[in-house]
Amino acid sequence: MKSKLPRYLSVPALVLALLVAVPLIRAEETTPVKPKISEKVKEKYDADKDGKLNDAEKAKLKADAKEKREEVKKEVLEKYDANKNGKLDSDEKEKLHADREAEKAKHRAEKEAHKAEHDAKKTADAAAKNVQK
Repeated sequence: MKSKLPRYLSVPALVLALLVAVPLIRAEETTPVKPKISEKVKEKYDADKDGKLNDAEKAKLKADAKEKREEVKKEVLEKYDANKNGKLDSDEKEKLHADREAEKAKHRAEKEAHKAEHDAKKTADAAAKNVQK
């Protein structure tokens, strides 16, 4: 396809386009994205039921999240801090990660088993329908 721009304007036009486009692309990449608040969280923390979280509601959400993090941290230390120094050393971290990976694998296996069971029931139902016809 032949350009309608004279050849001597093609390069400056390309340079100009890049000069405009690159900063826009970079601005888009660095613009902070507000985390989307789930409906479940809104339902729990939106005390005035206006569909948005005001400053007080956000403060309650943040306080509850901080409390939950502290609880989880305490539970992890109780379970994995073998030398009771208040932090996890590399061996303790390895144990934590191994347990988490095992838990994920167990969850995946349960999910796959449930799906296989569901698929088998679906197939059996379809076969029963065909027999009835």
